[in-house]
Amino acid sequence: MFRCTHPRLRAGVAVGLLSALAGCGGGHKGLESVSVSTKPAVAASPGAESLQQQFVKVVETVSPAVVQIQSPAGLGSGVVFDAQGDVLTNAHVVGSFTQFAVTLAGGGSPHNATLVGSYPPNDIAVVRLTDAKPRPAAFADSSQIKVGDFALAIGNPLGLRSSVTDGIVSSVGRTVSEGNGATIPSAIQTSAPINPGNSGGALVDITGRVIGIPTLAATDPEFGGAQAPGIGFAIPSNTARDIAAQLVSSGHVPQAKRAYLGVEVSTIVGGGVLVQSVQRGGPADRAGIRPGDVIVALAGRPTPTSEELALVLATLKPGQSVSLQVVRPSGRQATVTVKLGTAPGG
Repeated sequence: MFRCTHPRLRAGVAVGLLSALAGCGGGHKGLESVSVSTKPAVAASPGAESLQQQFVKVVETVSPAVVQIQSPAGLGSGVVFDAQGDVLTNAHVVGSFTQFAVTLAGGGSPHNATLVGSYPPNDIAVVRLTDAKPRPAAFADSSQIKVGDFALAIGNPLGLRSSVTDGIVSSVGRTVSEGNGATIPSAIQTSAPINPGNSGGALVDITGRVIGIPTLAATDPEFGGAQAPGIGFAIPSNTARDIAAQLVSSGHVPQAKRAYLGVEVSTIVGGGVLVQSVQRGGPADRAGIRPGDVIVALAGRPTPTSEELALVLATLKPGQSVSLQVVRPSGRQATVTVKLGTAPGG
C-alpha cells in the first residue's frame, strides 16, 4: 500500500478527508474543480503506434507461457516447452531439488511439478507440471538473430509475476561463465535488464518467439560486484531446445556436444591450472598429461584460472585437435597436441 507521508497527517484520522487531501495535494484548501487535459502532447506517428501495439501483442501472447517456479531455495522463472506440461528453466533455478510449486501467469493456486532432468554444464533443466498443461511458447532459430534486434525479457524478477523489460540484442557469440561451474557458449548479450528471478524466463523477439533463456547479469567488480546495468546474458534458444529435448526424451543429455579434456583441475596461486587427476583413456591421458602438470594455455589462449580454461574449452568442438601448453612438476615447459573428446552427458 502506498502512503502519503506529509507531516500534516501525523495528527491522526480526525483531521478528516479534506485535510488529508490538502496535505497530500500540496496546498488546496478545499475541493476545487480541476481541469486535467487528456489530449496527447505529441501526435504519435503511425509507425510508432504500430510498434507499441506490436510490443503489447507480444507480451499478451508470450506471458501465459512464462511461469514462476518456487523451490525450497527461492524463486525463478520457466518457459512452457511442450504440450505435455514440460517447463524449460535454468539448472541453477532447480538446484538439487526434485519437487516444485509452479504458479501460472494468471495467478491462482500453485501447481505441483517434478524434475524431469537437469544439465548444469549448460545451466538447463526441465520440470513437468503434474496437473496443468498451459500453451507452450514458440521458439525461434537463434542462429538467425542479429545485433540490434529488439528483445523483451519476460519473467518473475523478485517474485513480480509476468514482469517485462525491453532492450536490444547487444551482441551474439559471447562465452560467459556463471561462476558455479556452468559455462555458456554462444551466449546472447542483451540490454534488456535481467534481474534476480528472471532466470529461466523468456527473451523474445518482436514476433513473440523465444530467442534465449535469460540466465545472468554482468557484475561490476569496481562497484563491489553490483549488477552492471544493461548487460545481461541468455542461453540461445537453439541450445536450450536441444538440451531440453534430450532431457524430456531420456532424463539426461547423451549428446552434450561440448569439448572435453578429461581432467580434474584447480587454480593455483600465481596463475595456472593444476591437473589433480586424469581420466584414464581420456583426451588428456592420450596426450600425455599427468597429475601435477600445470596447464597454462589451451589452443593458444592463456589459462590463468580453471574458470578461464572452461571458457576456452567451451569455444572448441569435440574431435578438434588443439595445442595444450603445460609446465611439468620439474619446471620444464611442454606443448602437446590433444584431440578433444565429447563431454559425458548429464
